[in-house]
Amino acid sequence: MSTLAIQDLHVSVGDTEILKGVDITLHTGEIHAMMGPNGSGKSTLSYVIAGHPHYEVTQGDILVDGESILDMDADERARSGIFLAFQYPVSIPGVSVANFLRTAVSNVRGYTSREADSNANGVIGSNLMPMREFRRELNTKMKEYNVDSSFARRYLNDGFSGGEKKRTEVLQMAMLEPKFAILDESDSGLDIDALQVVSDGINKLATEDRGFLLITHYQRILNFVKPDFVSIFFGGRIVTTGGPELAVELEDKGYKWVEDEFVAGAVAA
Repeated sequence: MSTLAIQDLHVSVGDTEILKGVDITLHTGEIHAMMGPNGSGKSTLSYVIAGHPHYEVTQGDILVDGESILDMDADERARSGIFLAFQYPVSIPGVSVANFLRTAVSNVRGYTSREADSNANGVIGSNLMPMREFRRELNTKMKEYNVDSSFARRYLNDGFSGGEKKRTEVLQMAMLEPKFAILDESDSGLDIDALQVVSDGINKLATEDRGFLLITHYQRILNFVKPDFVSIFFGGRIVTTGGPELAVELEDKGYKWVEDEFVAGAVAA
């Protein structure tokens, strides 16, 4: 079992403190949903875990299996087992999905750090996962996760619909095989059919070897992806954690209930 531990995490941008003491521990084999209103800091937390340089950690730590990752660059964090699915995936014209994935998989699996083959004579791709092996695995995963084979030739997210972008991110997870997947509003902008496809992919990937931190505004994705825990994020911190029933109660009562029940009481105390 692996562990992602976030301990008393404080994060600022300039003079503005956004995260104000976040504590959460995620184990492989668990799905932990995080819900909260706009501007509460949920996306900031996901970016900080992944290593976005825009944010400054002023206090606390992030550990994978007991080792701090704060001094690691984003690519090193990916190799340690961290994956971030973006709310708004970036388009990269000119880079095909297949080439992007081959490079990313080669980096995470250590192909790019191996000593160059002296017989390759500088051939492009000689330090990457062998093409035949990569193609075989990619084709298998595309079939398993309902991604059309034509996606491999398309430029990454360029001209993709919202549902196509999120399916592609599920495919990235399947190929990169992270220990911990942080999903920043993967249900954003999806119709019910696309939501079902993306949820099915997440459920297939939710094995004992992988933990999920599922960030969402709404309870609807949790009808398809069943969390073990639900935390409510408010004002830069987690104000309460419970089981799946907490998401249903939040959907029914709204965030005003959270403010009155958990935030105002904590301030008064």
